[in-house]
Amino acid sequence: MITADPPTVKLPEDVETLQQMVLSLWADVDEKARTILDLKRQLALYKRHLFGRRSEKIDPAQRMLFEDLCSQLEAQIAEAESQQEVADKPKKRKAHHNGRQPLPPHLPRQQIEIHPDADQCVCPHCGQAKEIIGQEMTEELEYVPASFVVHQYIRHKYACRGCGNGVSIGPLPPRPIEKGRPGSGLLSHVLTSKYADHLPLHRLEGIFQRHGIDIPRSTMCDWVGDCAMLLRPIVAEMKRQILQAPKIHTDDTPVPVQCRKKKGKTYKGYLWVYIGTGNEVVFDFTPTRSREGPTQFLGDYSGYVQADAYSGYDKLFEKGKAMEVACWAHARRKFYESIETDPDRANQMLNLIRTLYDVERDAKEQKLDAEAIQALRQQKSQPILEAKIRRLLDGWSIETLPKSPIGQAVGYALGQWVALNRYLEDGRLSIDNNISERALRHVVIGRKNWMFAGSEAGAERAAVIYSLVSSCRLCGIDPFVYLRDVIDRVSTHPASQIEQLIPPNWLSFQQSLKSDAEIAV
Repeated sequence: MITADPPTVKLPEDVETLQQMVLSLWADVDEKARTILDLKRQLALYKRHLFGRRSEKIDPAQRMLFEDLCSQLEAQIAEAESQQEVADKPKKRKAHHNGRQPLPPHLPRQQIEIHPDADQCVCPHCGQAKEIIGQEMTEELEYVPASFVVHQYIRHKYACRGCGNGVSIGPLPPRPIEKGRPGSGLLSHVLTSKYADHLPLHRLEGIFQRHGIDIPRSTMCDWVGDCAMLLRPIVAEMKRQILQAPKIHTDDTPVPVQCRKKKGKTYKGYLWVYIGTGNEVVFDFTPTRSREGPTQFLGDYSGYVQADAYSGYDKLFEKGKAMEVACWAHARRKFYESIETDPDRANQMLNLIRTLYDVERDAKEQKLDAEAIQALRQQKSQPILEAKIRRLLDGWSIETLPKSPIGQAVGYALGQWVALNRYLEDGRLSIDNNISERALRHVVIGRKNWMFAGSEAGAERAAVIYSLVSSCRLCGIDPFVYLRDVIDRVSTHPASQIEQLIPPNWLSFQQSLKSDAEIAV
């Protein structure tokens, strides 16, 4: 095989020129090496995100001690490690226990009496009949499958036999869907199954078929749309109350939406969550992630807005009415992701951030009010932020490369420094925005099952139902019980008193109705 000779490269004879060429090549190799290292880091991060554990807890055995830490920080780390070791030890069972936990007392009981056989009820010694002297009771938990019931409303007609005129008939009770056949219990079951239990409608269709009921998924989709329209005024009232709250938590997550113009195609829409101080949760759908979404929803809101560092909120904060509150969980996550490349700095900062959360845990355990929480933060958290965390960040910003993982973590913390310290101003504020992430996690789990929204209208309907289901979760209310009652009531409830039907007020409204009924009796 004939091969061509390699091209001849004539090198310069000047030593300085050769040195510059070597330095240039070395810089190019160094840059490529850093790029390869960064790509390996990203690959490892994505692998851990897909296949590894999501928890960001640090193993105490892998936590490092640093020679340049002050004695106070060493003592704090040692104390934190000892607390973690105690927490990691398996809890000893009580020496004296009462056996199994009793079955819930609110469950209905069905007694099944068991007697000995007839020949065992006669004494074999004297031949007399035995008498009952006691009993033993054994409880067994059983499951009765859900059942369908058909309600027949028989309306009797009355008329005058003399003249045959003036026919009277009793009116039908209010129906959830005009001229529709589903009752409030069935509608609530469909909504709860899809938006609380993450069952797609095609799976629910199969479950109904096992009961001998044929309800097409297209019919259930229409029911969801009708219920969303019926419940929309309640969500509008929650939005009004959220905009009057002193602080709002917000975040967003992508949702695939089917595009009708292109068959089989989807695009990325977004669900934004907004949470007020009274456990009101409202989801809002936008076709894009532009700043118009939060700007239109929040409008001229004046208060604290706790969110991530997304630039779409900047226009809202530029107005000067809303004040930005950053999330320490986001800042911590960036240092956690840089452990593999710079474990010394990353672990050092993670331990300092942990001391901030220790203060929050103490405030929660002591059940302090907002003023006491603010005083505790000023006493314990502010010195840690000013004298330790900020000092380290300023020094590392000079020592680290801006594009390195630790450099990006430092740059994020310094860029958000004012907003990260704002939670010190008011005890009602939170150290992080995890409440929004927990609300969005409910959507993310459901998204893995129903895959995509059939249309923008479908995504908007989902936002309405998710708002009520998530609010029920924060309020500790069974969403099925709430939806069944509200769907029956909302069409006839006075519009001026719609605030009684939002989840945070619904329990007290139910109790007031019960009290009025007892007084009437």
